[in-house]
Amino acid sequence: MTDLLDIIKGRRSIRRYEEKDVSEDIVNKILETVQWAPSWTNSQCWEVIVVRDKTIRTNLQGAIPPKNPAIKSIVNSPVVFALCGKLGRSGYYEGKASTKFGDWFMFDIALAAQNICLAAHQSGLGTVIVGLFDHDAAKNVLKIPKGYELVCLIPMGYPAKNPSAPKRKEINEFVHYDLF
Repeated sequence: MTDLLDIIKGRRSIRRYEEKDVSEDIVNKILETVQWAPSWTNSQCWEVIVVRDKTIRTNLQGAIPPKNPAIKSIVNSPVVFALCGKLGRSGYYEGKASTKFGDWFMFDIALAAQNICLAAHQSGLGTVIVGLFDHDAAKNVLKIPKGYELVCLIPMGYPAKNPSAPKRKEINEFVHYDLF
């Protein structure tokens, strides 16, 4: 557990990258962590678009508001993962949403995103999960078909610098036993 905990504690949101490519081998190893991510009834509702093309990344950047600190990382990273979820699959039984929260795809995509970020960090790469953007504009850039939602973009590359950890809550500040 110590090795995993070290990886979890060491991961940071990285928005600036070195001008160095990420090999196909590393990308494929990271994609393998998506393959093995848990999902609702093993629905595996995710689709991942690996974006290396600079023109496409530049077009994606146009969907990000200027106030988002990750705006430059979309173009400056050598690769961006676009995580999509198939609608009506996760969280459904017999064609009906089975939880209070309806479609469960966001949860499953978050599990896959966490795997991506941890595996990238273990491989010496930095990532940042970008969720603040015009999802419909980005879907158009990536030609995502009807029935799928683009959930997040994850720029990835070798970190230009490794920031220190932000302050975290103490465990006793968020844990409750038996009752809230």
